[in-house]
Amino acid sequence: MKNRTRLLALASSLGVAGTLGLLGTTAHAASPGVAPGGNFNLSVWELQLPVGSPGSPTTIPSSQLQGSNGFQDDYFYTDGRDGAMTFWAPEKGVTTPNSNYARSELREMNSNGSAANWSLGGSHKLKATLRVVSVTSNVCVGQIHLGTGGSSTKPLIELYVHANGDIVAGTENSPSGGQTPHTVGHVSVGKTWSYTIGVSGGDTIDLTVNGSTTHYAIPSSFDAYKMYFKAGSYNQSSSDSTTKGARVAFYGLTVAHS
Repeated sequence: MKNRTRLLALASSLGVAGTLGLLGTTAHAASPGVAPGGNFNLSVWELQLPVGSPGSPTTIPSSQLQGSNGFQDDYFYTDGRDGAMTFWAPEKGVTTPNSNYARSELREMNSNGSAANWSLGGSHKLKATLRVVSVTSNVCVGQIHLGTGGSSTKPLIELYVHANGDIVAGTENSPSGGQTPHTVGHVSVGKTWSYTIGVSGGDTIDLTVNGSTTHYAIPSSFDAYKMYFKAGSYNQSSSDSTTKGARVAFYGLTVAHS
């Protein structure tokens, strides 16, 4: 009980009380002494790491992420001070063939282990409470990515945090490319904040940042595509440095479809 009280006090000081430990609907403090899978429901995620062979980053399946003794390493781990699920993406790291930037990032999966791939119809929400611990230039902390339906490897929307504190949503103009930036908020690096990225009505992106909501029409050119969520640290700068990069700590992360 004393440990729980101390953890709740720490969470409150970070501004994240009530959003920690998202294994269920009852809020409780995250435990610093377990792997991320002991505090978060990782049954619907797989992890991509900034290591592996060129063009083929290592991925960790959901089955290995789940539970208190689940996977963690230098790029994905529980912060021993506050229990945050932490992602580290250095400027030098293994990337996918379609990106120049390394990432430590979760990719949405279905509960049966298959890749999530949902249609635009219905309601789909990704909710997160987080803080950017450090960043060189800017980092993508959440996105809706295109799934099957065509040859595009683009996102539908990416949410970035810049080193100057600007929170910017990048909405894709079409599956062939071109992104329009929208400044949607400001938060100092190191400060906790929250976002919800959603899709409703089959044609609208609903983005809420710290309680302020904006809406963006989805161009009809995306209608043929299915989608999936991603969240973590997708660093947006590259160099030969393994010490510079983007570190992002999550205190809450949930996905809902209806």
